[in-house]
Amino acid sequence: MQDKFFLKKRLNSILLFCFFLAITYGAIIITEYNVMDGFTSVPEAFRWGISNFYPTQSSLEKLPNIMEKLIETLLISIASATIAGIFALIFAIFGSNTTKINTFFATISRFIATLFRNIDVAVWSMILLFSFGQSALTGYFALFFVSFGFLTRAFIETIDEVSNNSVEALRATGASYSSIVIHSVIPSSAPQMLSWLLFMIETNIRSATLVGILTGTGIGFSFDLYYKSLDYNSASLVVVTIVIAILLLESLSNYIRRVIL
Repeated sequence: MQDKFFLKKRLNSILLFCFFLAITYGAIIITEYNVMDGFTSVPEAFRWGISNFYPTQSSLEKLPNIMEKLIETLLISIASATIAGIFALIFAIFGSNTTKINTFFATISRFIATLFRNIDVAVWSMILLFSFGQSALTGYFALFFVSFGFLTRAFIETIDEVSNNSVEALRATGASYSSIVIHSVIPSSAPQMLSWLLFMIETNIRSATLVGILTGTGIGFSFDLYYKSLDYNSASLVVVTIVIAILLLESLSNYIRRVIL
């Protein structure tokens, strides 16, 4: 019986592998992609990057302007995630099975979170361009909407996982709904929620570069401007500053997580 189970599982794995292999081969045929040219172009790309994509003395003169745009991007990323976290907490309380007021509000909260979370930040940027044009506000709202959807979902799962026992205990004592939320749900879920918020800030900083290219703002616009003007040395300096900023922020967030968790 056990041998038949493993045989069936192995057969399913082989069929699944063949299915994906067939899809890959079909995509190569349809797009007329040359696999050999793709692999052989990798060394040439590395050679080009080493010979062109590095900061120089002249590009370092643009560092103050790059840092100004980087700080703008960091502030937008942090602000969008933080404000989204506040709204996400409210919707998560209404959407959680542990703290929901009724099924209707819970369903609406979960639906809104799913809708905002599953629309990519690039799509939000293009949608909002029609309303706000190329401005920092467009990038802010694009990051805000995605952050709101993701954090609402994460906060709902956190509340359901962490607060269930303490909420039931307070309900048994006759505590009011507001007392349960203030004295049980928020304190018990706060460390995990803060961890999710830090993760969202890191993600926003990475996404903000792409958003800046689409909206013409922040560090992404600086990279796009230098790259399109063939100033590869300045563009590489933008990349270096972004990488350093992300690594520093990740180290800081990891330290905060170790302290609070």
